[in-house]
Amino acid sequence: MLWTFQGQHEDGTRAFGGYSDNMVVEERYAVLIPNGFALAGTAPLLCAGITVYSPLKHFGLLKPATHLGVVGLGGLGHMAVKFAKAFGVKVTVVSSSPSKQKEAVERLGADSFLVSHDQEQLEVIDKLPWELWMVIIDTVSASHPLLPLIGLLKTSGKLILVGAPIEPPELPVFPIIMGRKLIAGSAMGGLKETQEMIDFAAKHNITADVEVVPMDYVNTALDRLDKSDVKYRFVIDVANTINNHDKASP
Repeated sequence: MLWTFQGQHEDGTRAFGGYSDNMVVEERYAVLIPNGFALAGTAPLLCAGITVYSPLKHFGLLKPATHLGVVGLGGLGHMAVKFAKAFGVKVTVVSSSPSKQKEAVERLGADSFLVSHDQEQLEVIDKLPWELWMVIIDTVSASHPLLPLIGLLKTSGKLILVGAPIEPPELPVFPIIMGRKLIAGSAMGGLKETQEMIDFAAKHNITADVEVVPMDYVNTALDRLDKSDVKYRFVIDVANTINNHDKASP
């Protein structure tokens, strides 16, 4: 693997990624963006988009009969909902924030919404048909308990982790053993799958929800990101920032 940023090319030169002034890319490492596809909304697909698309495909979670649980409604979670709905999958968003219900159901098209710390809702869910909770994709990067999610899974259910909490979560082994449940992880995807994801997104007009900002807004954007104050990704408009700076120069 060659990291596009802070990596090292075969000739020993440093990889600057999106901060490069110029870049030479081998054809096999390039992803074709269809003409007319909005670049600002497409850029996060190359990270957030493929991060959820790859495990959804790999673990067979995008079959029309599936009912998928999406934990967290952020940069990754909102893309998981969009892709799943485009595949005809029924989706329940699981979140610790009740205020996100309207966003999840009315705007993103989720079929239902569950507050993860609401015990009454959990008890109702537990009485629903077993097919409901065979698969859950967990997109949350903040520390959070896995036990309630494992408890939602029925026998042979799968919990797929794509968020990356800094503090390792506790792993309750007994409920996994007794339910023959699977916990797996996934990080992004290969180039072939990334191109497949981009083509699918273009066909169904799926882009990330973004806020485009100039370069000089980056520090403010980082402060807002730390407070989860963004829906759902910041995209830096480098070209217009440079052009406006050049116009302002004497």
